[in-house]
Amino acid sequence: MVGGQRRQNLKHYQRDFYAHHAAASKAVIDNTNDAPQHTRNAQQRKHSSFEAGPSGCLNVSSSYYTVPNSPGKRRRGESEVPLDTTDLNLSIIDDFSDNLQSDTSELGEVLHLWRSDSDLFLEEFLRLEGRGDYSQDICICGEEAATYRCQDCHGCELFCHLCMIRIHDRHPLHRMEQWDGISFYSVTLKSMGIRLQLGHASGVQCINPLPAHNVDFVIIDYNGIYEVGLDFCGCAYAEPHIIQLLCVRLFPATTVDPKTAATFRALEYFQMLSFESKVSVFEFYKTAAHLTDNTGIHIPKDRYEVLLRMMREWRFIKQMKCAGQGHHPDGIGATKPGACAILCPACPHAGKNLPDGWENAPSEIRFLYALFLAIDANFCLARHNVSSDIVDPGLNRGYAFFVEEHAYKDFIGSHEQVVQELSSCSSHNAVNLADSRVSHGLAATGAGTIDCARHNFKRPCSVGDLQKGESKHLWTRMSTFPHQYHIKHDQKSITFLVPKFHLPAHVAKCQSNFSFNFIKGVGCTDSEAPERGWADINPIATSTRKMGPGSRHDTLDDHFNDWNWKKICAMGLIFRRKYNFALIEVQERVDNLINFEASLAADELVEWRRDIEAWEADRSQPNPFEGRAMMTMTQAAVRLALSMAEAAEIEHGNNMSLHDDISPSVLILSGLELEDQQLSVYFWMRRLGFDAKAIGQHATDVQKGKILQHMNALCRRIDTWAQVQVLYMPMPCDNRLLKHEWELHEAQAYDTLNDLRTVLNLRYHLYKYKDTFIRGQQANTRANGIINNAEHHIDTLSLKYSTTRDALMNLAARLGKTDDWERSLKPLDKQRDAVPLKHDNGQMRTLGFNSNELGLQDSLRVEWCKARARAHRWEEEVQLLQEEMCCIVAFLDWQAGWWDMQGPRRAFNSLQAGEGALAYAQRQANLRRQMVIHIKSVWAANPSWQEAPLLADIVHVLLGPLENLSTVEETLVRDKVGRDTGRPRSYPHPTRGYQNF
Repeated sequence: MVGGQRRQNLKHYQRDFYAHHAAASKAVIDNTNDAPQHTRNAQQRKHSSFEAGPSGCLNVSSSYYTVPNSPGKRRRGESEVPLDTTDLNLSIIDDFSDNLQSDTSELGEVLHLWRSDSDLFLEEFLRLEGRGDYSQDICICGEEAATYRCQDCHGCELFCHLCMIRIHDRHPLHRMEQWDGISFYSVTLKSMGIRLQLGHASGVQCINPLPAHNVDFVIIDYNGIYEVGLDFCGCAYAEPHIIQLLCVRLFPATTVDPKTAATFRALEYFQMLSFESKVSVFEFYKTAAHLTDNTGIHIPKDRYEVLLRMMREWRFIKQMKCAGQGHHPDGIGATKPGACAILCPACPHAGKNLPDGWENAPSEIRFLYALFLAIDANFCLARHNVSSDIVDPGLNRGYAFFVEEHAYKDFIGSHEQVVQELSSCSSHNAVNLADSRVSHGLAATGAGTIDCARHNFKRPCSVGDLQKGESKHLWTRMSTFPHQYHIKHDQKSITFLVPKFHLPAHVAKCQSNFSFNFIKGVGCTDSEAPERGWADINPIATSTRKMGPGSRHDTLDDHFNDWNWKKICAMGLIFRRKYNFALIEVQERVDNLINFEASLAADELVEWRRDIEAWEADRSQPNPFEGRAMMTMTQAAVRLALSMAEAAEIEHGNNMSLHDDISPSVLILSGLELEDQQLSVYFWMRRLGFDAKAIGQHATDVQKGKILQHMNALCRRIDTWAQVQVLYMPMPCDNRLLKHEWELHEAQAYDTLNDLRTVLNLRYHLYKYKDTFIRGQQANTRANGIINNAEHHIDTLSLKYSTTRDALMNLAARLGKTDDWERSLKPLDKQRDAVPLKHDNGQMRTLGFNSNELGLQDSLRVEWCKARARAHRWEEEVQLLQEEMCCIVAFLDWQAGWWDMQGPRRAFNSLQAGEGALAYAQRQANLRRQMVIHIKSVWAANPSWQEAPLLADIVHVLLGPLENLSTVEETLVRDKVGRDTGRPRSYPHPTRGYQNF
């Protein structure tokens, strides 16, 4: 009793203490505060700790400290105010005074403060194990002893048996505890005599109750598994048992004599939890079972298989409801393929979100109404060969994303013997290893999908199980499909491209002909949407790979729909971010293009512009993005040519090799490789900071050992090579070997120049990325490390090129070479030449060439084509984003009107069902209208979103009015802004601008 009295006094004292200091807390931030000016705008915090002393007196310790505004709330331009700890009185808080430092993070401070009061938490947890403040013997009704307590009701009051039954007449799933004089033990409402009566209003007893089967009805809730006493209504006009259960939001496990049900909130809770965490039904069920009993003494009856079935049925019914099939006069049976899939509102849908007459749009803006699709496969979504369609049929029969299973498998079965043709342009294993992919024990090796390439939505009826790998030759294979799946591709304009991430795996010809960067009308689409979707769905593969075919399809369909819905909910923010970024990029790209063109000859620009426009109109014309200058021989090609020549000599019996394993060309190649290794060791030592003087002063034993190991290994390889060299290089050396060395060195020089250009461009982009995105010491340190690696690589390549060129100079004198090779392989000045392509005093310079040398104009033409393509793609991206924004709003408006029409569409047998259908349709329509208002508010909050600038306005800012430009400059500006028809091209489209919403 003394301890309880102390706690009561502690509570009263705390309450009075805080009330007494409320004014003082307010005065801390008042202008009359003596604190420095820079701390008045900061948040002032006070912490007080209370504890009962040994003598029964209450001790309080208080501290005031300043917490700066959080970064998220700090105004733009407002500097951070450091935490001033000079005035803090923390000495009386003994538990953490030594640990609290001025640089402690806010989270650390909160944890330190909580740690000082953790004993209070522990004491309260222990106190709740007893009766606490409600230790009275008699219930508030004054009739019986108060011995029962509910764990789920608010508060910890104790009641008698009759009061507890009366209170929980509407809460049959609450968990009870009974006090036995020493401790609490768990009891069930069923054991207390509470029965759940169905078919009547709460509190009304049925005159003919029908107990549930075997009087052991089980209800699965999100926080436990409960046995309840349940009575069905047995009156003359009673509804079927399953209807009685559904009326109280209990989902029956079976339609005949149900013995188990799950609450709607449990099924909905698991559905949302699985969307976010990809948790399985088994894990959810085990969690509920352990919440019911975590000791193993009173294990609830196993209802796992039942919950699996109920979850599938729940997903199916919710899917049909959300798709409006409940409002269809013919119900679920009238569901069409793909009708339950959530559609992408930003994609074009004829009759829903496209403007009138879009079919007749001018060719220059026709791309705004194009549909961008991406095809990909995912081999993580494999399924083991368990169960069958008979044992585990799917509830979705092509209603959402997976195609109808039976027709699909029949078609696959009729083409089992078709052998996949290997790819001629890519080494992608998904195609080349289709027939050899490991499929033992698998019913499906993965899943293939068709996605919206720009907005990352799964398309209706676009998912199918893979039996092998990815395929190609679409039109040839489509000719074998059923007629209803044919696409009239000869009547449509279809462009095939390779996604940007996958493109480098293809040959050079594909990289220039099928790149999104070069094709007109695609904006900045990368077409890697499926890959992003796989990142969300792959975590669920561990639980779906051993499902039956129907369970797996129904589960994945539900997750794909959730993915699409989340994308819709985030479209306001996504499009605002994309559009703001696009406006910045288009101005930068146009600026770069104009600066580039200012240094080029006018006649060259006219010719180049004519070539690229001809290719854009007819892609059978020469591709301007491919170099047309004479290609230099690569070192790999020279090696191949030498090997082929030696093979021909062996075939004709003219083998001149003096060694069984090492031919003349192999000897020269080995020597070049040893030279590269020498350079690598040299620069490796330099990167570690070692030179001849520093090795003995600063290097550790481990570092010295590594250096010596590399040097010793290299020396042994050189000695081995020298032994073979004696055979082939007597005095004088054979001219044949000199020619081999010349060819390999010349190719090596060109390869080194190409590698050097690549690293220079990489360094340029690394610096640009660092300046734009990198913030903070840790990120800057890592970025500097990557840039330093690029610098070391540039040094290595520069030295390699100079060494190779010196070797060519020596060989040219002995072979009597002319000076023609020196025109393209000139001496390299690292400070002057090892720089990326840039504008320098009105002349364009590039590594390895001067303005009058062979190949420069071709390089400049390709670079200009790429600069023009970048500017045009970002211009198209802005236009596409504007049109997609209009499509989103138009689609949601159309969908709201569609739901308005669904309400009275179906005639129900009961007025209550009709009322519910009308209410649901109205709620869905209102939701779409609210989403439109929200999206518009998100976009309108950004001033730059109100109306996109004309590209002509951008040019005006950069170069001035058109009338002040020269004839050549005006020509290129008119070409860029699309003024060939006499008017500038604008973002947005004249009839679809955001200002018209």
